[in-house]
Amino acid sequence: MSTGPSSAATTEFALIGRLREVIDGQPATESELRTLWEQAEAWERALRAQIEGSERRLRMLAANPDTPLAEEIGELRRIELLQPQLAEIGPLLEKLEKRARELRAEWVAHSG
Repeated sequence: MSTGPSSAATTEFALIGRLREVIDGQPATESELRTLWEQAEAWERALRAQIEGSERRLRMLAANPDTPLAEEIGELRRIELLQPQLAEIGPLLEKLEKRARELRAEWVAHSG
């Protein structure tokens, strides 16, 4: 089983898709809500760590006058690709939290 970039991208795509489905009103169990939250939060942490790592590496590369420009450009591109993903996951987490509260309120109303 591959765990390379295409596998990660597929997993992230599936996570984003399911988050949007639940946010848009599709049913979800309490267990699924927790799992979605944990996965999205983990992805957010991973994105932050990758961006911070690239920023550190970029600072180190910039401090060395002998660093090939291509290396710096590579780190800049990596940051450029990761930042939109990070910007997307934060609002999705907020919406998921709101949706989870709504679902829990429905469950309480129907159980009583």
